[in-house]
Amino acid sequence: MPSDALMHGMNRIHRMLQRVSGGRLGWSIAGMPVLELTTTGRKSGARRTSLLTSPLQTDGGYVIVASRGGDERHPAWFLNLRDEPRVDVRLDRHAPRAATARIATPEERADWWPRITSRYANYAGYQRRTDREIPLVLVTLDA
Repeated sequence: MPSDALMHGMNRIHRMLQRVSGGRLGWSIAGMPVLELTTTGRKSGARRTSLLTSPLQTDGGYVIVASRGGDERHPAWFLNLRDEPRVDVRLDRHAPRAATARIATPEERADWWPRITSRYANYAGYQRRTDREIPLVLVTLDA
């Protein structure tokens, strides 16, 4: 499973690509929009930012997958938003916006998961690597 150092390193490289390209690159990966999600640390209270893909968009917002590459542990950003659902989201080169995140209901996950994995098989592979059910999160921009 990916180490914390690898996850942080990938995030740094992604940010560098965005910076070097003047924001023209790095806001889409494999046809998925990239979200810059800022959560509040559940222990530290510090603001934490992660770049995440959204394999499914609904009328209500952006669905993100708390896969952590199939690790047995949930990603820190997921634990943070589970405890504090008020987040900030930046899309493309736009200014960050306030948003609310919530974990998908079992019914929503049952609908969304096959739609996601039929288009992006890597997520199905991540699920096979772990015994935990990989959560889906809906991020809705505030009005």
